[in-house]
Amino acid sequence: MTTVTGTGPSPSPSPMTTILLCDDHAVVRAGLLALLGSAPDIEVLGEAGSGEEAVALAAKLRPDVVLMDLQLGEGIDGVEATRRITAVTDPPHVLVLTTYDTDADVTRAIAAGATGYLLKAERPEELFAAIHSAAAGRTTLSPPVASRVMAHMRGSRPTLTDRELDILGQLARGLGNRDIARALFISEATVKTHLGRIYDKLGVDTRAGAVSVAKEQRLLP
Repeated sequence: MTTVTGTGPSPSPSPMTTILLCDDHAVVRAGLLALLGSAPDIEVLGEAGSGEEAVALAAKLRPDVVLMDLQLGEGIDGVEATRRITAVTDPPHVLVLTTYDTDADVTRAIAAGATGYLLKAERPEELFAAIHSAAAGRTTLSPPVASRVMAHMRGSRPTLTDRELDILGQLARGLGNRDIARALFISEATVKTHLGRIYDKLGVDTRAGAVSVAKEQRLLP
């Protein structure tokens, strides 16, 4: 009996997706490089340890996707790096890969031009799929992030009291708790109490996040 092989056309190889990796932790980069190296259809063109380096390498290497962390130590953060990378003609897609999933982080990253937002807790196969989706221009969000986005879209604008709006306005001016207390003739303890309520209502945990979300929600002039 004769065995016939190769009677059909050979399957075409999967297209290669090129990557620029940006994370300020060398150990994390090494782990990601090893992981991405196991994917036959993903090629890492370079790695960056800062936002500025990522912007420069993205322009030089022209990858399909930039895998971007948000917190990058000194210099510009991942959001600003994303904004600069996507501001050029025919930019690469930026896929955020981070441990941070607050409403402010997600909103700022997407507003800056990120195609997707993935948490580092995701499984490797989810990361690979997200990279290919990003390369094709499709949006990919981790389930917790998608839930936050949908809740944010369904929810109404948060309601802040007049005093909370006063404090938010002082935050936007860059004042610390002591200066806010002096400006509004209240105690620092009262300022801290109001800040906690503001953070809860806006879904953030930092002063910068509160100001960012407040501006996006048009709670500040």
